Amino acid sequence: MEAAVITAVDATNFLTASVASVEAFKTANLLKGLGVNAIIFGERGVGKLTLARYILPHAPVINAANFDELLDAIETHREVIIRRLDNVANLKRLIEAIQKTGTRVIATGGGRYSQDQLDEIFTIRLALPPISERLEDVHVLVEAFVQEASEMFGKSEPFDYEGFVPDLSENAISLRRQVYLHYLFDSINEHDLMEIMEHYLKGKLGSNNDYRAYLHLYEVPLIRAGIKRFKSQLQLSERLGLNRNTLRKKIADHAEYQLESKET
Repeated sequence: MEAAVITAVDATNFLTASVASVEAFKTANLLKGLGVNAIIFGERGVGKLTLARYILPHAPVINAANFDELLDAIETHREVIIRRLDNVANLKRLIEAIQKTGTRVIATGGGRYSQDQLDEIFTIRLALPPISERLEDVHVLVEAFVQEASEMFGKSEPFDYEGFVPDLSENAISLRRQVYLHYLFDSINEHDLMEIMEHYLKGKLGSNNDYRAYLHLYEVPLIRAGIKRFKSQLQLSERLGLNRNTLRKKIADHAEYQLESKET
């Protein structure tokens, strides 16, 4: 994948590699100078709040679910960023407060409201597509998250892209989590792993069949890793010291985890 140009916007880290991101950034720059209210639509994790903070870098960010706090911010600030407008308790009262004070507002969300309702306070509507529709942004986002993770975990090794399939299920949220886990797994040792398992199991134990119920936590990753490394059931059964039929049975027992099972 060719390296794309990374545009870091102030402290917001809004990256512009795709056409859609570049256009959104242009609109954001226009909004910085216009002084009008705007609403930014899009799925969770597409960069709505990042873009809002670029437009109003000094404005407080208030979750719309905190209605009293939101009304107070509108009364006491010239500019406010409203996060998750869909959670607002009383849109009519919010509109009245904004119109009364003249406070400038940039909001995110708002998908539950009609265009007529939103048009009462928002002059411009900006939509950010999912990252799956902005694939040019994926590489630069991964590079940004790699930099964050390497600083956090104190690692300088290059990121291993082999076999890396970006998780875009929650856009940048899932992608960042995936990169951080990649670095965490590279840093973890046997003691850390056992502590993680102990913490996970501590609150779940209590039945009279726990050994069998949680044995898959050991067997599934062992078999999955072995098949990936040795490429066949025959080689894996030899490495594990298991009868081949026993290995086949264990793979069948854990069919829900979709273990690969090459027969060579």
